[in-house]
Amino acid sequence: MSTIPETSRDGSPPSTVKDDGFQYIVCWPEIRDDDADAIKAFWRAEGALNDEAAMERRVKQVVMHARSGSGEVAAVCTAIALTPPRLAQPMYYWRTFVGARWRATSLVMSLLKRSCVLLEAHARAHDYPCIGVLLELENDRFRERGRMATWFNPRFTYIGRSERGLDLRVLYFKGARLKPAPIGP
Repeated sequence: MSTIPETSRDGSPPSTVKDDGFQYIVCWPEIRDDDADAIKAFWRAEGALNDEAAMERRVKQVVMHARSGSGEVAAVCTAIALTPPRLAQPMYYWRTFVGARWRATSLVMSLLKRSCVLLEAHARAHDYPCIGVLLELENDRFRERGRMATWFNPRFTYIGRSERGLDLRVLYFKGARLKPAPIGP
């Protein structure tokens, strides 16, 4: 059991936490240049992204990344605000990439839990520009292990399948209210 606090004294996530052999570094809402360079090098080395323009766009979406005990980037999660037509509500579309050496660890769930705390604190402090987090599960192993309709930590609920045929799950932030429906066709 970790003795490291999940939040700082003011209720927001700390900028760096060491736990379970990884160091978690907060990059939201703005990433430092040295972190951006390390993350882009990680994506290149792992074959996740190689196009410089795509990396520049994606690195601006980084919420948090994890480093191994030796300081290597091990995983990165990103979020982008969007309003999916089926929900008609602004959500953070959350993605993660875990390096091949760390895929058998619980790193993806650790990043998900920690980044959701961070995104919710950010949303609450800014009058909820997004009302929750949307996941589109691409990883077969992750999809197969999480067959419950509602996950409990963090509390994501199954809402159907995406246009790509992938499971969709949402987590709504505590205190968030639905935005007015857009007018028009």
